[in-house]
Amino acid sequence: MVRAYLYLAVFIPLTLLFSVSAIISTLFDASGRLYAWHARLWARLGLAMNGITVTLTGTEHLPDGPVIFMSNHQSNFDILSLLAAIPNQIHWIAKKELFEIPVFGPSMRRGGYIPLDRGDGRKALQSMDEAAATIRHGKSVVLFPEGTRTPDGNLLPFKRGGFILARKAAVPVIPVTINGSGRINPANQIRLYSGDITITLHPSVVAPSDLRRTESETWMMETVRDRIESTLEH
Repeated sequence: MVRAYLYLAVFIPLTLLFSVSAIISTLFDASGRLYAWHARLWARLGLAMNGITVTLTGTEHLPDGPVIFMSNHQSNFDILSLLAAIPNQIHWIAKKELFEIPVFGPSMRRGGYIPLDRGDGRKALQSMDEAAATIRHGKSVVLFPEGTRTPDGNLLPFKRGGFILARKAAVPVIPVTINGSGRINPANQIRLYSGDITITLHPSVVAPSDLRRTESETWMMETVRDRIESTLEH
């Protein structure tokens, strides 16, 4: 527990510093590459501070062009691991509450990240339309189809919203399996441990063109879940 508090005592000011610096970077670089550099360095420092190594496999499955990464969600270190390891410039679809955090929230907006209001169906659909437009302009996004972190490592039921987005954007979905982060930052505990996190990128998923809208979403949901589950450690 002491280790977790010491970590936060350094990580929170570090996050504040990088948020400010990243905001400033957007004033000089509209492409977002400099912002992405800030995000990756912030993530790698956050992992190194806790003695975490990340191994990425499956990069051969990355196609040219934008994709939607869909990952399981075991701990708060999932975000750092994905930012640190995935070679693509990525944007996040995250719950709107994160965008209300001073400095950090405005930084996310400047970085092109997309807030999702899960408590308002109309606003959630609007967020999906905005995200689809962002993807069609060539940007890859990451989301957790479970909607929240699992308490025991097992996959939670998937939310349909991400698959509505995939249909609207008409780009490949890359299923992602994260292993190890749940042991480093156990659910419902204020404890941190060093360790290894592995990230597996699976072959892309594209719904058959002859399926109707709801059939397409259901097919993608089941296929993505099966691929994430295929290498998930229990």
